[in-house]
Amino acid sequence: MATAPRAQRLAAYVVVVRDHQVLLCRLSERVADTELWTLPGGGVEHGEHPRDAVVREVYEETGLQVSVGETARVHSVHQQNFERDGLWDYHSVRLVYDGHVAADAPAPRVVEVDGTTAEARWISLTDVVAGRVPLVPLAREELRAYEPVQVQRLTASALAVRGTGEDAEVLLTRISALGAHPGRWTLPGGGVDHGETPAATVARELAEETGLTGEVGALVTVADTHFHGTAPSGRHEDYHAVQLVFAVRLPDDAVPEVVEQGGTTDAAAWVRVGAIESGAIEVADVVTVALAADGRQPST
Repeated sequence: MATAPRAQRLAAYVVVVRDHQVLLCRLSERVADTELWTLPGGGVEHGEHPRDAVVREVYEETGLQVSVGETARVHSVHQQNFERDGLWDYHSVRLVYDGHVAADAPAPRVVEVDGTTAEARWISLTDVVAGRVPLVPLAREELRAYEPVQVQRLTASALAVRGTGEDAEVLLTRISALGAHPGRWTLPGGGVDHGETPAATVARELAEETGLTGEVGALVTVADTHFHGTAPSGRHEDYHAVQLVFAVRLPDDAVPEVVEQGGTTDAAAWVRVGAIESGAIEVADVVTVALAADGRQPST
C-alpha cells in the first residue's frame, strides 16, 4: 500500500473579544459545505513571524487592525488520512494569540477577494459558549476556555465639594464612549503612574479632566470596583481598581472644562448632591462611597 504524502502547515490565529462579543469569520464554500465559523487567522508565510501573520490575516479577513499579544497557545493535530485533493499524512500546528482592536473600530468586512472567508462578524460570546454557533474545533476549544485578561489598577481621585445643605455640589466628570460605563458621572481622577505619589496623580488628573488647580488634602476613603468590560484600548478585561479618594479644595467660583481631548472624559461639571441622592444623575459607586465618607450622603 502506498504511503500518503506528508504535509505540514503552520498557522496563527487570534481571539478578539469586545463588549462580550467575539470576532469570528465564516468559512466560504471553497472550504466548508455548511455554515462554519472560525477564529481570524491563517497560514504563516515563509520567513513571516506568526504575530505578523495574524495582523495580515485579520486585515484580509475582517478589514480591522489588530494588536496581538506576545504569547500564544499551541495546538498540534496529526491526521494520517486527511482528504483534500487526495489523501495526506497531514500535520497542522496552530498558534492562538489573544488580541484586541480599537474600541471605536468600524464594523468588520472581508477585504480579501475569493479567499476562504465569506463573512466576518461580532458574535455574542454567550451564544458561542452555549453551542448555538457552528464552530470549527479549534475555535470551540479556545472559546470554551476563554478568560478575559486580569488587570488590577491603583487610582487616585478628587472629592471637591462646595456649598452646604441643599445647595451642596460635588465636582464630577462624565465618562466618554471610550471608557467603561459611558455617560456615567464619576470623580475626577485616574491611574497612578509608576513612581508618582497619589496626591500628585490627583493634581495631574484634575488639571487634565477639569482644567482646575486645587489644594490636595487628606485621604477621605478607599474604595474599589470590579467588573468585566472593554478598556479604552479595546481589550476585554477582568478589571479591578483600588480607588484612593482625596479631599480637594477649590475656589467656589471655579468653572470646570475638559482639557484632555480624545480621552475617557467628555464633560466636567458641578452636580448637586441632591440630584445624586434622588437618582436623577447616574454616578459611579465611588461617588456615593466618597460622599458618605465625607458625611454628605448615605452610601447606597
